[in-house]
Amino acid sequence: MMLSFFDQFSIPTVLGIPLIFVATIFPALLIVMNNSRLVLNRLSTLLEWSMKLFSKQLMLPINLPGHKWTALLLTLMMTLSSLNMLGLLPYTFTPTTQLSFNMALAVPMWLATVMIGLRNQPTISLGHLLPEGTPLMLIPILIIIETISLFIRPLALGVRLTANITAGHLLIQLISTATFVLLPMMTMTATITFIVLLLLTGLEIAVALIQAYVFVLLLSLYLQENV
Repeated sequence: MMLSFFDQFSIPTVLGIPLIFVATIFPALLIVMNNSRLVLNRLSTLLEWSMKLFSKQLMLPINLPGHKWTALLLTLMMTLSSLNMLGLLPYTFTPTTQLSFNMALAVPMWLATVMIGLRNQPTISLGHLLPEGTPLMLIPILIIIETISLFIRPLALGVRLTANITAGHLLIQLISTATFVLLPMMTMTATITFIVLLLLTGLEIAVALIQAYVFVLLLSLYLQENV
């Protein structure tokens, strides 16, 4: 039976239990370590250094009240990057290829930034819907356009992450299938295809980390506008 290339994006189950729950909880088990030692190992030291560097770069342009979001955004960054990397392993499932999962992260976070802006500085937040110096005839049109662009933000967050992760997985699936098909017939071509597959896998690792960073970076920009 020939399987579809999109079967890798279906949620697998074991004994009726969706494995998406295991994929969601597993990164936290890797990050959270209970140990009384001050310095655990080189990996944990590198992880702590990278988290401090990321937090500093992320919160540098944001006002002081927005620094309360540091732990939340850092946790979201680590979760997304871990899930994206976990999905590159064989016989695994990537939750971030599901639009519903990404929208469940994007909509509440975006809505929280909007609600904070409306609560703390309602005049400035509503003023973003109408640029200063707009001609009187264009005011209704610009308000409608800015409102639509505001509500498109969470959709753009979810679709961007889904599309990039899905495209990379599909491309890896296509090239790996071509490698196995060409191996008995054209060994040299299959070898070249395998090298391309290795390079693409390295690129996909970079994409997995970059997309998690872009997701959190855009949320921090939305937060910056409302604090």
